[in-house]
Order: sequence, then C-alpha cells, then structure tokens
Amino acid sequence: MTATLAERILAGDPRAIARAISLIEDEDASGADLVRAIFGHTGRAYLIGVTRPPGAGKSTLVDRLITNLKKPQRSQSSQRSETKELSAVSAVSPVFSFSSIGVIAVDPTSPFSGGAVLGDRLRMQTHASDAGVFIRSMATRGHLGGLARATGDAALVLDAAGKDIVIIETVGVGQDEVDIIRTADVSIVTLVPGTGDEVQALKAGIMEIADIFVVNKADREGAERLVSAVESNLALHAYGTEEWRPPIVKTVATTGQGIPELVETIARFRAHSQGTQALRRKTRSEYRLRELVSQRFMDHLERNVLAKGELAAIVDRIATREVDPYSAANELLRRALK
Repeated sequence: MTATLAERILAGDPRAIARAISLIEDEDASGADLVRAIFGHTGRAYLIGVTRPPGAGKSTLVDRLITNLKKPQRSQSSQRSETKELSAVSAVSPVFSFSSIGVIAVDPTSPFSGGAVLGDRLRMQTHASDAGVFIRSMATRGHLGGLARATGDAALVLDAAGKDIVIIETVGVGQDEVDIIRTADVSIVTLVPGTGDEVQALKAGIMEIADIFVVNKADREGAERLVSAVESNLALHAYGTEEWRPPIVKTVATTGQGIPELVETIARFRAHSQGTQALRRKTRSEYRLRELVSQRFMDHLERNVLAKGELAAIVDRIATREVDPYSAANELLRRALK
C-alpha cells in the first residue's frame, strides 16, 4: 500500500497527498515508511515560513502571497542591476513565479476533536479550485514551538509531490515560534501596529527568527512607529557587508498592497542565501534527527524498559526532591542500554 501511495504522491495526486499527511499526523507506522519511500525525491521545494500572533493577518497575507507567487511577473530586480545582490536575483530568477504551491497552515488544537480549530483553508477560498495549490490545516496537538510535530514531514510530502514552494503558516504563539527557523528556508515575521508589537519587536527572540519583517495592516495608525522600533533594534547589530540585514516590508494584505514587494524581497533573500542554504538545510536535518532519536528513545524506554506507571513514579520522586533529575536520567540511560 505504501509503495502505491508513494507513487501517487510523486505523481502529484492531491488525494494521495492528503492521505499521506493524515498518516503522518496520526503518527501511524506506515507514515514513517512513506517518508522513507519518498525522501530521495525531496529537497527541491523552497520553504517559506510565515509566523506571528493570531490577528496579524497571516492567512490573508499568505492568500495574497500565493496569488503573487503564481502570477508571472518580472522581478523588479531583473530590470535593474545597480548592486551585485540585485544582479544575482536577475541571474537566478528573471521571472519569479511558480506553478505549483503547497501550504501548511498550523492551527491550535480543538479540545474536542483534536483537529485544527481555525481551518485556514476557509480563509484561502480564492485558491480552492486551483489545481496548482494544495492547502492543508494541521493541529499543533500540544506541540510547543508554534508548529505541529508532523509539519516537517508534511512539507516533505508536498516537496516530493512536486510543489515548487511550500508555505508554512504557524499557529501564532509569540516567542515560542522558534521552530520555524529550523523548518523553513526563509522566515517571515509578521507584525501589526496597535497590538503591542512595538514591544514584541524589542525582544531578542523575535529579532533572531526573522529573515524578513512584514508590517501588515500598514494603513493603521502606528505603522511608522512600529517600523522605527524594528529599525532601531536592527541598528544594534553590526551587519557585515556581505551579511543579510532583515528588511522591513509594509503590506496591507486585504488590498494586496506591498505583496509584490514582499515577493521581490523573498527572491532577493533566496539569491543572497544560495551559498548558505545547504548549511541551513544541514542544520535542519540535524535538528530533525536529534528530535526523532529523542522521541524513539523515550518510546523504547516506556514500552520496553520501564514498568507501567514507573516513569510517572520517577517524576514524582524528582518533584518531592527524593532524587535529582540528573541522577534519574543517568539511571534511565543505564537501564535502557543494558
């Protein structure tokens, strides 16, 4: 069954893609087999991460972004070559547009069904009938960091299915969204004036996540103040002449204002980071490997080494200070390796 499903994914079958992501979300054993079958056909898609709090207009922004990424349009940078960096964009992609796009929208988990609460597909109906766009909502299922645990594997499925671009929209939980930088090729942090984001912009975690800042709803009062707050924080860092300095793009997603400039900025970042993209993907692979090994080790420990309820008893002993966590961890490791 897995081989057949894998072949259908490689052929770009939407039903097969949906089925595969469901298997991965459910942590079904056949999901891991499927990833093994398709992994050699991945690594071609460009992953765009869009993150920040609920109400920042991320879904509307993503909807407009899809439209502009699919629309054949000559990159502004291809029409000029004032700098070496802009010339590089022209050489890489004189027409920055893509025919096939995948979207993974990570939403909070419903306490009743365990599924995604918001269902971003409802907010992206513009592309509902577009065969070149596949949109899937996923629930975090309690996983911290702004992403569902299965997000990375779901992105692999879309990659194997031939998607040129995979957009990952995170759940929006503030500074916990550090996982996006370990998942995407470019991380876009969306800020909104009048919602306290002037303060959020001053937090180191937010500054470290962003490759591109987007001030959305830029027609609101306070937009320039927010831009100034981000600029002031960026000014605290001394960027080298060849180092990427995160730009700030002002958008009004509801009207499409600023979206072509955002697409242009993504193109510039992609061209600029060509030399470091392999290192970023290597770091991502290492993180995923460590995550899987940790998960598999704990599963092995609970299923094959410890008696039922024993782990909870050890946790209780740590909580009551009968044993320290380092000694407990060493003992668990010793028993697992016997």
